[in-house]
Amino acid sequence: MRILISNDDGYLAPGIQALADALAPIAEIVVVAPDSNRSGASNSLTLDRPLSVHKAANGFYFANGTPTDCVHIALTGMSDALPDLVVSGINNGQNMGDDTLYSGTVAAATEAYLFGVPAIAFSQVNSGWAHVDDAARVARDIVERFAAGGFAALPSPFLLNVNIPNLPYEQIGPLTPARLGRRHQAEPVIRAQDPRGREIFWIGAPGACLDAGEGTDFHATAQGRVSITPLQIDLTHKTQLDLLAGALP
Repeated sequence: MRILISNDDGYLAPGIQALADALAPIAEIVVVAPDSNRSGASNSLTLDRPLSVHKAANGFYFANGTPTDCVHIALTGMSDALPDLVVSGINNGQNMGDDTLYSGTVAAATEAYLFGVPAIAFSQVNSGWAHVDDAARVARDIVERFAAGGFAALPSPFLLNVNIPNLPYEQIGPLTPARLGRRHQAEPVIRAQDPRGREIFWIGAPGACLDAGEGTDFHATAQGRVSITPLQIDLTHKTQLDLLAGALP
């Protein structure tokens, strides 16, 4: 099995190292990740400058671009054949609910999905890397399930978003299918001044949970379970198509 690994925290992040260490014994892995933290980059491609790729001492490749850039380069410029699976992460913090729209971790997996490759994004619920090796064991379990045909019922390719509680492996609950929850509106920006007295802004914290009831990713992880959400790319608001048709001359 050939697996491409990427992330949005950068090639030196503990999460991607733990994921690579966990998957190396069961697959032929290639790691291509950003040269620095690109959290919140979403699905952006770099079009205003050329990109370069270098190989680090640990064998990982790193690029001066976004997570989407990294996967795009890996799939179209670094290999003659597509991998069997692309995995992204393990992210330093959750990607649940509305967060998935901004997530570079999910974006890396999404780029693979758009190229027809099954893809899984892995995140820990809390930031700080606590129990990251345990999360990597869960990720390996899921990948082994894929290799054994455990996801054969899903259409190919598929795009899965996985959030893992920061718990010891033995205390982590079962894999739980879940829909995305919803958050309240994000907190306002934080106003500050730079050293020269000019006004600057920091993006505020995410909003609190609005929809975290049973069946959501928020609810599953709060119970200590691993949430798995199948994602799709079609943004068409299908129920409004007829309304729009009636509103147009």
